Amino acid sequence: MRLPRTTGALSGALIVLLGLWGALIPFVGPYFHYAFGGFQTWHYTSQRLWLCIVPGAVAVIGGLMLMRATTRVGGLTAGWVALAAGVWFVVGPSVSSLWHHTIYAIGTPAGGYTRQMLEWVGYFYGLGAAIIGLAAFAMGRYFSRPRIASEAVAAAEAAPVAQEAPVARTTAASAEAPVAERRAADVPVTERRAADAPPAERGVADAPAADRATYAERAGAPAADRADYAPAAGSAAGDPAPADPSAATYRRRPGLLRRLRG
Repeated sequence: MRLPRTTGALSGALIVLLGLWGALIPFVGPYFHYAFGGFQTWHYTSQRLWLCIVPGAVAVIGGLMLMRATTRVGGLTAGWVALAAGVWFVVGPSVSSLWHHTIYAIGTPAGGYTRQMLEWVGYFYGLGAAIIGLAAFAMGRYFSRPRIASEAVAAAEAAPVAQEAPVARTTAASAEAPVAERRAADVPVTERRAADAPPAERGVADAPAADRATYAERAGAPAADRADYAPAAGSAAGDPAPADPSAATYRRRPGLLRRLRG
């Protein structure tokens, strides 16, 4: 995954400046009486090599790596390099007592107590702490960056094909159905139930006006002719027919009008 170079550019640039300061201050510090072991400029010793030049060079390398890092692994590696340089600046004066047997391996700090404090901080302890802080900050930025590019591609590859919604399938099916079926589907439920009901359950009141007139004319017909009409569905199967034919409710059987008109 590629990351923008601005992720560690600022921290890397500051680490480069601090590394240059740490590597060059023993040689240019005597110009303004900021020195260890005398005020001779550009004086080289092996102690200055191991305690100032080497960690300063490592810090410069780590800072340049941070400025050019475009991946998480590269940024973390550069951060560790700069972190090691900062740690060496901090612990170097104490570790140098193993081969020099004194804490003043590069010489005694010059000046009074305040200047000596500033020289220890500017040469080693404060310089190393600043490099460590910047390196840790840069590493945190590289470590916390979300995997935008790789995660987006992985999610796109692993995403299942979206299933069709039931509404979409119903709409497609109704669009492919015949026109007559689609129109029947649009009829209200009450009308469809009345249309699908058996003929015995559909009353004379539902018949057209001509049919109801014919039924009124046939109300006084003999019993044989009235047999063509069925009692209302509300009456029980074993109930006797009412004595008054005009008070009875009949339901027209299919084909009655055809026989009467024929």
